[in-house]
Amino acid sequence: MKEAALSDVLVIDLSRVLAGPYCTMILGDLGATVIKVEQPGKGDDTRQFGPPYIAGESAYYLGLNRNKLSITLDFTREDDRQRLLELIKKATVLVENFRPGTLARYGLGYEDLREINPGLIYCSISGYGQTGPYAQRAGYDFVAQAESGIMAVTGEVDGEPMRVGTPVGDLTAGTFACIAILTALRVRDRTGRGQYIDISLLEATITLLGNVASNHLISGEEAQRYGNGHPNIVPYQAFRTRDGYIVITCGNDRLFRSLCRLLGHEELADDPRFATNPQRVRNREALIPILQEVLLTKDSESWLQELREAGIPCGAINKVSEVFRDPHIEARGFVWECEHPTAGPIKLVGSPLRLSETPARLYKAPPLLGEDNDKV
Repeated sequence: MKEAALSDVLVIDLSRVLAGPYCTMILGDLGATVIKVEQPGKGDDTRQFGPPYIAGESAYYLGLNRNKLSITLDFTREDDRQRLLELIKKATVLVENFRPGTLARYGLGYEDLREINPGLIYCSISGYGQTGPYAQRAGYDFVAQAESGIMAVTGEVDGEPMRVGTPVGDLTAGTFACIAILTALRVRDRTGRGQYIDISLLEATITLLGNVASNHLISGEEAQRYGNGHPNIVPYQAFRTRDGYIVITCGNDRLFRSLCRLLGHEELADDPRFATNPQRVRNREALIPILQEVLLTKDSESWLQELREAGIPCGAINKVSEVFRDPHIEARGFVWECEHPTAGPIKLVGSPLRLSETPARLYKAPPLLGEDNDKV
């Protein structure tokens, strides 16, 4: 078996819920030893986020905490605080997502810990960051989606503001935290010094605006909601078919001409209103109904086959159950299976990180609360 990329990294995980545990799970997938420190008798809040449950463990918790050891410590008690400090002296990375200033009150802030471990990489994930007028506000993904502008540009054109159906802010914050930690590890390799990392859930979520943010910053214009359409590319949206919906994405004029040919309307590619993408964006209200009328004449599978043969990017709008039955996902081995100590065999979403020499792997099932107290 090939050596794990982070086999020499020890992570103390003081985080709960989603963003922090997602970050430390990625580190664990890459071979780091992750010690999850939980509150005695209760543990991570996500242990109660259900149903569904299996053998008393919530699916929410199981999906975020593989490849970790679990111990229970109450750092507000001096004896447990000292036990935690002994672990931190040996650690490479610490991840926490308490409200700013909370851990410092117990002598567990970065300035305290760098005295006993100068090489420590200390990553704080909070709702609004460690500085600024909102630093002490509580942060949740839903609030971040609202305040970041994501909800203002998500949903039907004339509908109400809508959050994305998954916790994209938390997942993004966790991913950025992991990127920052890996960067700090590279610096630590060169200098021997650790550093402090400040990740804001709000800022991480704002980055998801992507081109929408750039459009506003450059033009000064308010961003609009386009439903399943795209503000800068046409056609690039969902269309109804005879029996459902499909997605068609024409990212350049060549693809649009191919689509027009396939739909039997090649004249549209030469129409001055639609010949180039900027013209199609300006005239989307005239173009989309023409395309939609043709697409209603066949079922989704027929169109998808023809579109793929023509080299036009397209896709079915899968239900979640269909995603995990997809033969491509199965062939890639993207669902990982492991033996849980009480639930038996369970399935988890795998890692998208595929490295030839140091692959991400499933080393350990998500732990029971305090499962590793004696070991650690």
